Amino acid sequence: MSQPFVLPQFYMPYPARLNPHLEEAREHSKKWARRHGMLEGSGVWEESDLDSHDYALLCAYTHPDCDGPALSLVTDWYVWVFFFDDHFLELFKRTQDRAGGKEYLDRLPAFMPMDLSAPVPEPRNPVESGLADLWARTVPAMSAQWRARFAESTENLLNESLWELSNINADRIPNPVEYIEMRRKVGGAPWSAGLVEFAANAEVPAAVAGSRPLRVLKDSFSDAVHLRNDLFSYQREVEDEGEFSNGVLVLETFLDCTTQEAAEAVNDLLTSRLQQFEDTTLTELGPLFAETGLPPDESARVLAYVKGLQDWQSGGHEWHLRSSRYMNEGAVTSGTPLPGGLGGLGGLPRSGASPRPTGLGTSALDVSALLVGGAGRLRGRGHIPYRGTGPSLLPEFRMPFPAARSPHLEGARRHVLEWGHRMGMLEAQPGVFGSGIWDRAKLAGFDFPLCAAGIHPDASPEQLNLTSGWLTWGTYADDYYPVVFGRVRDLAGARAANERLKLFMPVDGGRDATPAPGNALERGLADLWARTAGPMTPDARRTFRSTVEDMVDSWLWELANQAQHRIPDPVDYVEMRRMTFGSDLTMSLCRLAHGRQVPEEVYRSGPMRSLENAAADYACLLNDLFSYQKEIEYEGEVHNGVLVVQNFFDCDCPTAVAIVHDLMDSRMRQFQHVAAHELPVLYEDFDLSGQARRILDGYVRELQNWLSGILVWHRECRRYGEAELRAGVAAPRWGEGPTGLGTSAARAFSAAASR
Repeated sequence: MSQPFVLPQFYMPYPARLNPHLEEAREHSKKWARRHGMLEGSGVWEESDLDSHDYALLCAYTHPDCDGPALSLVTDWYVWVFFFDDHFLELFKRTQDRAGGKEYLDRLPAFMPMDLSAPVPEPRNPVESGLADLWARTVPAMSAQWRARFAESTENLLNESLWELSNINADRIPNPVEYIEMRRKVGGAPWSAGLVEFAANAEVPAAVAGSRPLRVLKDSFSDAVHLRNDLFSYQREVEDEGEFSNGVLVLETFLDCTTQEAAEAVNDLLTSRLQQFEDTTLTELGPLFAETGLPPDESARVLAYVKGLQDWQSGGHEWHLRSSRYMNEGAVTSGTPLPGGLGGLGGLPRSGASPRPTGLGTSALDVSALLVGGAGRLRGRGHIPYRGTGPSLLPEFRMPFPAARSPHLEGARRHVLEWGHRMGMLEAQPGVFGSGIWDRAKLAGFDFPLCAAGIHPDASPEQLNLTSGWLTWGTYADDYYPVVFGRVRDLAGARAANERLKLFMPVDGGRDATPAPGNALERGLADLWARTAGPMTPDARRTFRSTVEDMVDSWLWELANQAQHRIPDPVDYVEMRRMTFGSDLTMSLCRLAHGRQVPEEVYRSGPMRSLENAAADYACLLNDLFSYQKEIEYEGEVHNGVLVVQNFFDCDCPTAVAIVHDLMDSRMRQFQHVAAHELPVLYEDFDLSGQARRILDGYVRELQNWLSGILVWHRECRRYGEAELRAGVAAPRWGEGPTGLGTSAARAFSAAASR
């Protein structure tokens, strides 16, 4: 069978290397699998299956530097996880036995105790037996923090099998941006990243394990692994198995292009995720080490982890080039590794490549791999700010939920004008150039109480005033940071301002250690925090504070991109947009009102995260469509979903609007699907009380109000219309020269000169 497309040229500047202990791992893993009952008599594998899979070769390429025992142990983990996948398929997926599958999965965490002295159950099957053995052999070398993280990632990987079993197959090819998130959930790469820490002796220190840079490194690593697999497995998955979840098929369908063009687009996205990995490593790890005071030895461990992920990336690529499981005709001319342990990336010609020297040390001559991603990288930094766009293109928005409105709206409008004046938001801040961003007319036109009245229609007057205040404060800060810190690229000043803001959110409830507010931002936050967090328990305050901190810290990400003149890639943008928009903050206010009647694990579950992310993405992209002209033409922004899609897919504005609008529709469908089909299953799995179920049903209605209220506000407020923009509602954020009366000609000359 001929291949449906020619494999694109991949961006892979790091040569693959082969671990010299390959044969040792092969021999060991076969004995281990047989000892735990995974081969003859298992009903799943025979010895020939394990030989043909050759997981030892995969691990030898992806972990080239570890010693023999470590490679054998890592190989055993991969044998186990692939056997589990096939075992679960045979026992439960083929028979649609959800109850049996849940009981099977519920037992597995017991074989991963944090304390190795704790007893474990007697294994009933090869999966349980293998897991008990692997856990006991692996975790003594790792900290309690790593054990908890790896156990969680293992449980997530296993539990996705249950959600796949219980989900209704919608027979729908997803939107390209939506697909990335879905693929990350069901793929195994995040789990693999945990094993990299073990194999590379590079455990990530607890102080930074949960930070944005480390999360982005793991996520971009995972996305690249999965997208590469989609390219190599397209023929088997789509043509042979009728699979819908493949990135090439997603883009082929959505962009209405040829399979070859779709493959090239997937490769562009793969390249973008690899470059996101590089950008994060080079620009965010250094500041992270300095901010956290990470000691040199722990900083070195993080860098060793980064190298381990890099090795996995290039080794996984080599594995795909050689495995008989994948479509790789013409990709390599021989399956024999080079002498000395070097893989084919160092010396074997690709399809269509010119002959070149081979052997030890010649991989550096393959400069073509460095050039593949150049166009996309340059395009991401070649945007001309303040270009004319004309009015924003607004499609017909699908909103299945009726809009409601609080009867206390007028009172909240009066209150927020008085409150904004009292906090000092309607005047310039003392000694801060350019900080006079709002006046009374602007604040009245923005009409944040209208938004609050829609998202909280049942709120009391005091509650509506509080919600209006949070919306006002968050938007004021979002306008303030680019003007005060962005114009002069003062990232250090913005970081210091962030640290000051965190002082005004005490968790213990005491005010003695809180400094006197020095500006409107600090004054507003101190007032809102006291009124919001006062009635909360310390645990609830801590949870709520983290959502505010996430939003505040996300503004630094925006400033850093702007300073680098970098348009983010679509995946990073969508995920960070949830924080910059303040979605988690407003949603957490609803969750905290539920008290302790709903277990925290329910909110952390896959269905609840999917529900909230779908709602957040719809609202964020809705804002991007309304604010496109304001942000691109009047503010010189790079953070807008339409611009992100234009840049990434190299398309015009109407096409980008269509992609964004389709993503909104798919996010809305996902929200409705989770609410109708996945939450009832979640209720049963957690055996929730009737009261807890009523609370969560009410939460779904709150999110529906949140979505419809935000749409009403965008349509009726005076913040995004061209008339308001021309009248000066929005001041330019990122001017590249003098500002003020008479300087517009200078900016126009600068823009013309840059064309």
